[in-house]
Amino acid sequence: MTAVSSDIGVTRIGQIAFTVADVPRAVAFYRDVLGLRFLFEAPPNLAFFDCGGTRLMLTPPEREGAHAGQEFNSILYYTVADIQAAAGALTGRGVQFEQPPHIVARLDKADLWMAFFKDADGHMLAIMSEVPRA
Repeated sequence: MTAVSSDIGVTRIGQIAFTVADVPRAVAFYRDVLGLRFLFEAPPNLAFFDCGGTRLMLTPPEREGAHAGQEFNSILYYTVADIQAAAGALTGRGVQFEQPPHIVARLDKADLWMAFFKDADGHMLAIMSEVPRA
């Protein structure tokens, strides 16, 4: 297939689904720790957040006995203006980073910084920032 996504109108991510073991616990993490804007809940046991125009849906696993954080291998990367400040604020809210924010790529005019951490269900998340070089 060589069709360009704009041919069918696909231009951005509209929604991302994450399986979680405990929806209320996950809502508390994404709302109170990460500070995402809570949109609404829908039966049966779904919660939705706004991530800068992309909707995040939290849902329990579809299969009985499935482990939520291991059912999918997705990473959400959240863009932040100041990665050091964001990491400090998240650490103050109890987030444990895999390692401190660090440069993962040197771009033409900026360095790409990232820091990875996990939510309460073991999903890998990251904050990222393109920091202009002086």
